[in-house]
Amino acid sequence: MFSVQWRLLKRDPWLQTCLLWVPIFLAIILWWIFSAAIVRSLPVGVVDLSHSELSRSFTRDLNATSTLSVIRVYPSQAQAKADLIQSHIYAYTVIPYGFDRDVQLHRQPQITTFYNSQYILTGKLVNSAIALVQNTFNAKLSVANQLGSGQQTFTSALGKAVPIQTQMTALFNLNMNYAQFLVSGIIPALWQIVIVASTILILSTWHRNSGLSLWLGNTPYTNLLRTLTPYCLLFALQGAGYLWFFYSFLDWPQHGQLTVLLIAQWLTILACVIVGVMIYFLTLDAARSLSFAAAYTAPSFAFMGITFPATNMGSLATFWRDLLPISHYINVQINQTNYGLGIIESLKPMGYMVIYLVPLLIGLGLIHWRTQQNTAHGSQRHD
Repeated sequence: MFSVQWRLLKRDPWLQTCLLWVPIFLAIILWWIFSAAIVRSLPVGVVDLSHSELSRSFTRDLNATSTLSVIRVYPSQAQAKADLIQSHIYAYTVIPYGFDRDVQLHRQPQITTFYNSQYILTGKLVNSAIALVQNTFNAKLSVANQLGSGQQTFTSALGKAVPIQTQMTALFNLNMNYAQFLVSGIIPALWQIVIVASTILILSTWHRNSGLSLWLGNTPYTNLLRTLTPYCLLFALQGAGYLWFFYSFLDWPQHGQLTVLLIAQWLTILACVIVGVMIYFLTLDAARSLSFAAAYTAPSFAFMGITFPATNMGSLATFWRDLLPISHYINVQINQTNYGLGIIESLKPMGYMVIYLVPLLIGLGLIHWRTQQNTAHGSQRHD
């Protein structure tokens, strides 16, 4: 069986590419895109309508942050807005007329920042960085005013300017590594797409080369199992490979047991293969099946709950999320790598995999119907 599988694989370059080269190539490309790991020097602009020493000091403070880089000081908001629309900058800050005068007269001048929130990650980072700069700038002005009165020490002036100090500490992803945050979700989502699409292509290749009668014969379920088992081993190797890449080669922190993730991966593989079998035997057409598979798996990353909390998703998105095997697997991955939970507690999300008994039964029924239909057509041609 393995020799037959290998011969078919060598004769079908598209299947070979989908199984072997595309997953590796895309994984490397995705890692390379996010390899910078930490967002730095995001281009922003400043509209300085005050042209005062104080406004220039605020601009220097913006540029001093590691997150932001002031690439231009604009003479008008119209020009800054045009650059924001064209994605030349991610945000611009408007310093109003009479900024220094209003500060000295304690009129609380308003500094306004406009940013593109469609870029969720960059928008959040820009928002946080500018808020930090404004709070620090306000504290500097308050300390300067206190010291200017001549009746305060630096410590007491700072205490009055900032009566409560806060410290925000991340429990997980301490370095704010967005490659670890994004790539560890994107690659499993891509892996799910590869499994479902490859399953369809495998079935299509066997159907095209041998026909249902010769391929599945009188024991269709056994022969189908023999067909798919070698590829399931390949899918498992891919899953183990990206775990090694994340937590050994890149040395990302993980606090659990990779064995638990391997168990969850096998359950995910079975669920994805079941879905692929059901879709293909529903149509017996590779192009249509791949279209259905694309529509089914396309929102994999979006519905994982990595970039947008699953608790805030609508009912349709939540329903679709529950239908995707990778959504349940990613919960196990987070439970292990971030929280280091026990085996039983970590694998609880995989209990939802019981829903894939439904497509399994549908797929088995479709296989029986297709083989019976093929036998009946063969008998009619023989008569």
